[in-house]
Amino acid sequence: MKTRHDGMTRRHYLAATGAMLTMSIAGSRQAFALDAIRQGYQTNMWGMPTYYLMKSGVLQKHGISKVEDFAVPSGNLTMQQMVARQVDLGTYAGPSFILGHDKGGLVAIAVIEQVGKTIRVMARKDLGLTKIEQLRGKKVANQTGSSTGNIFTDQLAPKHGLKKGDYQEVRMNVNDMVAAMSAKSVDAMVCVEPYNAIAEADGIATTIVNFMDVDPLPVFMAATPDFVQKSPDTVVAYLKAWLDVAKDFKSNPDKVADVIYTFYTSKGYKMSRDTFKKALSAVEVNPGFPDLKSYMQSHAQSLLNEKKIKAIPDWSKALRTEFMQKARAGA
Repeated sequence: MKTRHDGMTRRHYLAATGAMLTMSIAGSRQAFALDAIRQGYQTNMWGMPTYYLMKSGVLQKHGISKVEDFAVPSGNLTMQQMVARQVDLGTYAGPSFILGHDKGGLVAIAVIEQVGKTIRVMARKDLGLTKIEQLRGKKVANQTGSSTGNIFTDQLAPKHGLKKGDYQEVRMNVNDMVAAMSAKSVDAMVCVEPYNAIAEADGIATTIVNFMDVDPLPVFMAATPDFVQKSPDTVVAYLKAWLDVAKDFKSNPDKVADVIYTFYTSKGYKMSRDTFKKALSAVEVNPGFPDLKSYMQSHAQSLLNEKKIKAIPDWSKALRTEFMQKARAGA
C-alpha cells in the first residue's frame, strides 16, 4: 500500500523532502562560507587592537576562518600595501586614509579607535626642551608620510612658526626612534606608544606636546574597493567581530593586556607591566562610524594645499557607513 501526500506517493514525497533538505544545508553552508581576509596592522599601539582581533578567536566565532596578517611599523605602509592590492584591510588615521583613497580608491568601513593620547612630540631629556619653537635647528625623527608625520610637518610645526627647513627632519620608523634618541643621533621625535612610554620610563625623553591637545586622531578601518564589492557579507561579519573586541577591551582588560604584552615581549622589548598598561590605556577602542566629514574635510584641505592629493574626496563614496550599520543591527 502506498500513502499519498497531495497527489504524491510516499516514495516521491520522501525523495522531494530529502532533496529540499540537502539544498537547505548546502545553502546554509554557502551563506556561512565567508571569504579569507588579508589583514594589515601596524606594530605600534595603534595596531594592537587589530592584533588582538586576530589572536582572540572572535573572527572564527563569526565565520572568518582564514586570516593572513601583514605587520608593518606604521599604518601608512599598510595603506601603500592596500593601494598595491597586497592587503584587504588595515587601520590608519585620517590623513593616510585620504591619501589611500586618492591613490587607490580605498574606502573606510568603520572608525575603530581614538589614539590622540598615544602620540607625542618628545625631546631628549638632557636638552631641557619644552616648546615646539625650540626645535628650530634640531634633528627631529619623523615617520615621513604617516598621518602623524603629515600632521606635524603640515600643521603642528607651522602653527608654532616652524616651516620645513627650520629643523632637520630625519626619516625613521617609529620603532627605531627610542634607540636613536638614546644614542643622541636625533634631538626629538614624533612618536607613538608604547615607544613614548618606554623613552619616558627609561629617562631618555620628556614630552613637549601630546597630540590629544591638537587632534583626537580617530583611526579608520579601511578596505580596498575590490574587497567590499566581492565580499560584503565578510565585511559585515568582520565588523561584528570588532564589536566583540570592544566588549573585551571594556569588560576583560587584563585578558587583552596579556595578549598584547606578550607580543611586545616576544619582540625583545623590555618594559614593566605598569609602563605597558600606561601605554595601552591611551588607546580608546570604540568601533562605530560617527560623523567625521568636517574633520576629514579639514585634513583633506591641508593635504590638497600641500599638493599631496589631487582633489577633495567625495565623502559619500569614501566613507562607507552601511557595513557598520548592518553589523550593529545584527549584533
